[in-house]
Amino acid sequence: MDISNINGISTGDIKSFFNNTSLTKTDKTDSFSDVLSAAMGSIGETNDLQNAAEQEEVRFALGESDNTHDLLVAETKAAVALQYTVAVRDKIIDAYKELMQMSI
Repeated sequence: MDISNINGISTGDIKSFFNNTSLTKTDKTDSFSDVLSAAMGSIGETNDLQNAAEQEEVRFALGESDNTHDLLVAETKAAVALQYTVAVRDKIIDAYKELMQMSI
């Protein structure tokens, strides 16, 4: 990246830019229902990928497909999605346990 054409920018310009720029989201706040619906969408997507991998395995076993690359790609996508879903679930359980241990 060539930055030699950037001239005439002072420290005051940079400070005024960052003073006028908000780094927080002010247009929308995430509620619990938004987070829950996003999590349910991720679970649905993981389920769809698992089903696609299973269908590809059946096609390969029946001889309808001889492309091992498609089989491997479908299985890898399903495995990665499942690992991600399990990791998110574990973090949610850890957060719940931490909340339950708090004293009020």
